[in-house]
Amino acid sequence: MKSISFWLKTAAAGLLAAGLWISVGMQAVAHHAFSAEFDPNRPVLLRGPIVRVEWVNPHTWIHLEVTNDDGSKTTWMVEGGTPNTLLRRGLSRDTILPGTFIVVDGYQSKDRSARANGRDITFEDGRKFFMGSSGTGAPYDQDRN
Repeated sequence: MKSISFWLKTAAAGLLAAGLWISVGMQAVAHHAFSAEFDPNRPVLLRGPIVRVEWVNPHTWIHLEVTNDDGSKTTWMVEGGTPNTLLRRGLSRDTILPGTFIVVDGYQSKDRSARANGRDITFEDGRKFFMGSSGTGAPYDQDRN
C-alpha cells in the first residue's frame, strides 16, 4: 500500500506539470506571425508623443497620442519586437520615455482598430530604429535579413 506522502507528491507533480503545460500553451498563443493580426496593405505613419510603454515579452508596446485631421486625439498601440531585440538595436526604457515625440512607420491591424505593428521609429533628432521582429512575415523582413 502506498503512503499518503507518495500520493501527495504525485498529485503535486501532476499539478505542476499541468500548470507548465498551460503556461507554455498560453505563451505560444500570445506570440503570433505578422499576418495573423496586421495588414501589409494598410501602412500607417503615426506621429505623436509617447504616453505609455509596455516593456514586456513577447512584444513591446508603445502607446502614442496621435492628433487626427479633425483635431481629435487617438491613442494608438504600436507593437514592437521583444525588449531584448530593441535593446540590441539601441532602444531602451530610457530612450522611449512618455512625452517623447516620435514618428512610427508601420502597418495597421486587420480589425482596423488603433493598433499597429511598428516597422521603424524615428525621433525628433533624426535617429531611426528598426523596431520590428524579424522573421514574422512583415513586408520589411526581406530588407533586414
